[in-house]
Amino acid sequence: MSSRTLTPQGCTEAGPVPGYYISALTQLNIDEHNRIPTTDGRLLRRMVRDARTRGSSARETIRMWPSVRRGEEENIFPFQEEADAMFNSALVYELAVLKQYAQPLLFAIPKDSEEWLEAKRLLKFLDYFIGVSSEDIPKNSILREFIGGSCLNV
Repeated sequence: MSSRTLTPQGCTEAGPVPGYYISALTQLNIDEHNRIPTTDGRLLRRMVRDARTRGSSARETIRMWPSVRRGEEENIFPFQEEADAMFNSALVYELAVLKQYAQPLLFAIPKDSEEWLEAKRLLKFLDYFIGVSSEDIPKNSILREFIGGSCLNV
């Protein structure tokens, strides 16, 4: 999610910078009564990216997730309606691709840790998806920011 231009810091001497609200707003349901939480997709994205780019474990990502969510509540969501444009970056197939990256990270969390309950929930959630190879994901896809292999410098 990007919010740099949604906050008051998004101004320059020349005036306001256009604000863009970018978020992965999942539009899928598991069935008629259960939707896929947008937050779960975002957590999995972050977990996979942070493991690849920062060397963070899934356990660390889960541990810091409440702080990330608080930051969104304070610094992003209050300003989202002020955006000049909104972009939904969710891809219908992304959870099937993220599955192959996230599962090993989640299984590495010790079963006796506080984070295991969340890991177990996410693993059960990922069981709803048949894994899809990332081989055919375009090099300029936003999904590449998380799984790697992008032709863009992000």
